[in-house]
Amino acid sequence: MDQFVWRVLPLLTILVSFFVFFYFQNSDTAQLYPIIKLPRNQCSLLPHHHFWISSKRIVTPQGIISGSVEINEGRIVSVVEGYGKQGQSKQEEIIDYGDAVIMPGLIDVHVHLDEPGRTEWEGFDTGTRAAAAGGVTTVVDMPLNNYPTTVSKETLKLKLDAAEDKIYVDVGFWGGLVPENALNLTILDDLLSAGVLGVKSFMCPSGINDFPMTTIDHIKAGLSVLAKYKRPIVVHSELVQDDGNDLEHDDNRDPHDYLTYLNTRPPSWEEAAIRQLVGVSKDTGIGGSLEGAHIHIVHLSDSSASLDLIKEAKSRGDSISVETCPHYLAFTSEEIPNGDTRFKCSPPIRDAQNKDKLWEAVLEGHIDLLTTDHSPTVPELKLLEEGDFLKAWGGISSLQFNLPVTWSYGKKYGLTIEQLSLLWSKRPAALAGIESKGTIEVGNHADIVVWQPEQEFDLDDNYPVFIKHYELSAYMGSRLSGKVLDTYVRGNLVFKDGKHAPAACGVQILAT
Repeated sequence: MDQFVWRVLPLLTILVSFFVFFYFQNSDTAQLYPIIKLPRNQCSLLPHHHFWISSKRIVTPQGIISGSVEINEGRIVSVVEGYGKQGQSKQEEIIDYGDAVIMPGLIDVHVHLDEPGRTEWEGFDTGTRAAAAGGVTTVVDMPLNNYPTTVSKETLKLKLDAAEDKIYVDVGFWGGLVPENALNLTILDDLLSAGVLGVKSFMCPSGINDFPMTTIDHIKAGLSVLAKYKRPIVVHSELVQDDGNDLEHDDNRDPHDYLTYLNTRPPSWEEAAIRQLVGVSKDTGIGGSLEGAHIHIVHLSDSSASLDLIKEAKSRGDSISVETCPHYLAFTSEEIPNGDTRFKCSPPIRDAQNKDKLWEAVLEGHIDLLTTDHSPTVPELKLLEEGDFLKAWGGISSLQFNLPVTWSYGKKYGLTIEQLSLLWSKRPAALAGIESKGTIEVGNHADIVVWQPEQEFDLDDNYPVFIKHYELSAYMGSRLSGKVLDTYVRGNLVFKDGKHAPAACGVQILAT
């Protein structure tokens, strides 16, 4: 017996060491599951597990440098300044990108992938292919539009099962805060324990029957649980006001006129919701009864009173942040053609002065990050073809073009590459609690986008787009700057020259 033990013990030691190594290699605030999926030659268009990438423009937390990044087993193991300086071994692969920009992969924390239940709208396969093609290396999926909605640990399990072997980038998940789990906090506690990165709520009707709106009292109840887990709530901040505006068809107004729709969702709706939220956020500061919880306001479109309320709350130390989206920074209400419901979104796209003020807030740091709010259309309902803004689901869709859209419009306002990386990588990673992503520094996952800021392209039918229902995107017909060349996810080259890796080797991100 003793001989058997002594023979087996070394093997057990090796196995335990192997497990511990990989556990700590992937030990973050948000954990990645599973650790190993498929052979590398299926996961990557590059066969090497240890290699260098070089460029004259690498975006690091210290600024843009000329140098090289060493990648081994999916991690960044060194960053060397000085173009042309790499490892000494001739066996190490060196990829020289010249003057193309090497930047942290984009992180989009507001994506609707709609699976299970509504893959005809979007799904994990098509959505994450689009992400990879756009240099987006991590997305966080919203809890609604899929059926059933993700509001319990049981429905989260359905979401996780649906994503298995279908994701080309890493994917985290928001849960949903709805009246049911706000009034039964055990359900919410179980959902957070199961690994969602935080929760999403609507302060107005969501348009999805099994995802009802919440009141500020529901949100307060949810924050008490979120404080324990130190996770955020992300809030659709519109509160319907009794001001003569409504979402119903009015026979006296032309539903094909964009201004008809715009007037049904005035800035006062955003202001009213945010006023209630900042009334609660005062308790999220250091020493407050809700310390540890965080309020994040999604897709802000009002750059006036609503933004002023957020700035005031931040100045007093509240744990609060806000995002806006490329479509609010790219389009204006004056230029939206009547009947073109590809431009419908909620809150709506406002006027040119509002757009300018949003850009000012972005560049001054008052808006924390950018997201797609990728909400695909429902073409089979034919509502888009009718051009009825009051009935149509909506369009926009920029997941694949977050980088070039933001860059193309932003550089006209003075946006720098470093600011773009901050808005699309570092700050989203911080919001979602994903500590190993968002910057190019030693120890982080090798999530990297390589792109050429100066290269222009026409987004038309000849462009190899990967968005589902791409023809319904509001960006079709645009000329953009900033072409994505290569996308790496944990060291795997998942997209290059219009081609995806053979296998979907993205992993699920669950909070621990």
